Amino acid sequence: MQTIRYGGDYNPEQWPEEIWREDVRLMREAGVNLVSLGVFNWGIIEPAPGEYDWSGLDEIVELLHGNGIGVNLGTPTSSPPAWLRQAHPEIRLVDAEGRTLAGGSRHGVCPSHPAYRDACASIVEQLAQRYGKHPAVELWHVHNEYGWANVECYCEASTAAFQGWLAEKYGDVDRLNDAWGTAFWGLVYRSFDQIEAPAVAPPGVNPALQLDWKRFSNDEHIANYRLQREVIARHSPAPATTNFMIPNCEGMDYWRWAGTVDVVSNNHYLIAEREDHQIELSMSADLTRAVAGGPWMIMEHSTSAVNWQPRNIAKTPGELRRNSLAHVARGADGLMFFQWRASRAGAEKFHSAMVPHGGTDTGVWRDVAALGNDLKQLSSVVGSEVAADVAVLWDWESWWALELEWRPSADLKYRERVEAYYAALWRQHVTVDFAHPEADLSGYRLVVAPSSYVLTDAASKNLRGYVENGGHLVVSYFSGIVDEHDTVHPGAHPGALRETLGLWIEEFHPLHENETLELDSGAAGRIWSEHVRLDGAEAVARFAAGPDQGRPALTRHDLGRGTAWYAATALDESSGLNELLATAMDTAGVERPQGIPENVEVVRRGAHRFLINHTGQDVQVPGSGVNALDGTAYDGRVPVPAGEVVVLADA
Repeated sequence: MQTIRYGGDYNPEQWPEEIWREDVRLMREAGVNLVSLGVFNWGIIEPAPGEYDWSGLDEIVELLHGNGIGVNLGTPTSSPPAWLRQAHPEIRLVDAEGRTLAGGSRHGVCPSHPAYRDACASIVEQLAQRYGKHPAVELWHVHNEYGWANVECYCEASTAAFQGWLAEKYGDVDRLNDAWGTAFWGLVYRSFDQIEAPAVAPPGVNPALQLDWKRFSNDEHIANYRLQREVIARHSPAPATTNFMIPNCEGMDYWRWAGTVDVVSNNHYLIAEREDHQIELSMSADLTRAVAGGPWMIMEHSTSAVNWQPRNIAKTPGELRRNSLAHVARGADGLMFFQWRASRAGAEKFHSAMVPHGGTDTGVWRDVAALGNDLKQLSSVVGSEVAADVAVLWDWESWWALELEWRPSADLKYRERVEAYYAALWRQHVTVDFAHPEADLSGYRLVVAPSSYVLTDAASKNLRGYVENGGHLVVSYFSGIVDEHDTVHPGAHPGALRETLGLWIEEFHPLHENETLELDSGAAGRIWSEHVRLDGAEAVARFAAGPDQGRPALTRHDLGRGTAWYAATALDESSGLNELLATAMDTAGVERPQGIPENVEVVRRGAHRFLINHTGQDVQVPGSGVNALDGTAYDGRVPVPAGEVVVLADA
């Protein structure tokens, strides 16, 4: 792509044809060059089995193409038609409580059922044959939001597919018994067909069973994507994608998805009531870039309020622009909204759009048109990389395992620690990558492991080698505890990190709700304390109160040419986390911009430096260059007005 792709999800079937021409005129006015088309129209283009009506889709594709607007053509399989559910009631989704769910929404089907898969392959074959070589089709949008509502199905077809998946993975049921530790409680299996899906059951369902079920469920959706992708490839040279939901879809392991798509695309919606939602947006963008391994695209975000949060807060003036350019700063080469024109009917009629119900005499429309102009000025950004000296470890399997039942504390939440460490780095103006624990980490000066409960042997060796070869590692509590089957590593905790950290843990001491403990450094901890025994490491700070008073709370271990730090409690930014990270970054030689207010975002992408002022005050920051958005030259000091964005191109 030589320009940033800009547009939205277009649903012309909701409107009379005279509106279509007005829409295309407005798209050209706003600088729209790509629209997602046909994502939810299965029941319209195939009104009955094997009967097709292409008239509307043919006309809109030609209209868009004639006006220089590309098509991101959807396969409509996330919203099957009523006739399919009627003909095959066995494809209906069954939840963990054994309830068969009714229709009236989307995603209400079993992802494993052969009848559903056959129907998907059939409609995609028809679409790809008809439009596969049409010059308007620049990209294929396969399905929509895999795992949104049907990440897991507990019907008989899913159970049978799970048993087959396990047989392929383990080969022999004795190997499964050994991996799952089924000798505990005598939950031993003699054949794969004895294994049930982990639906609602008495407490204490084998965690290894639950983890493999989550892996299986993720893989079933990947298999559905691949099925459609292979059909498309027979008829079309255009690349394909499906819209991820990073980081808010826990059930999909996007590390496993990354290699299946030609273009990584993501949906992101602000959690409007969060005061720091701009930080969560940055985290989403950085994680998506990591999954993509480079540039990516936003498939959906909102111009203003959404319709599905408890309180759907409208965006403030300038926020649409700040949000959009923050995604570009962190690697996005495409910005798409849901949706082009606000719907008058259906479940999302109160969701904002590029063309609001109020039309073009609105602040949202003016912002949409202005953003389109901004993106034209940033075409030289396309394809450039975002460099980072710091990586944060992220692993969906660790997320799954950490939050299963019967853990030492209900306050152990995967994202709580990840977001705490990420926010502290963000406020120190540090751009980070995310990385899988088994990935090559050699290019990073500092690696942070905020919540690595699950660590495989390969990941353990990887982290130790990283430190020994000169890397610097910061680890938070309850990391390195179990392997990929949720089996405790041999010996004392944290088994997978014991030698790297130079310590071992005699006892966990979870804290009471809202309890805090002082450290002798003046910091304070929440959620967690533990009896740390030093074995090569040194204590940097000790607990000044609580069950571990006088024992190490923060440690440092010099190993080979590197250093490993450990926090045995939940530090927050105002109570020691900033200091720990600053010390680790100083030791690792991580440079940070100076003289910039905390809530002014600073990101370098290629030859451009994005300055995004999230405050209500005008600021000036050090810097030189030319503003790529308006041509203003700066030498030494760069004014960034309240709520505005400046993009400095290197002189």
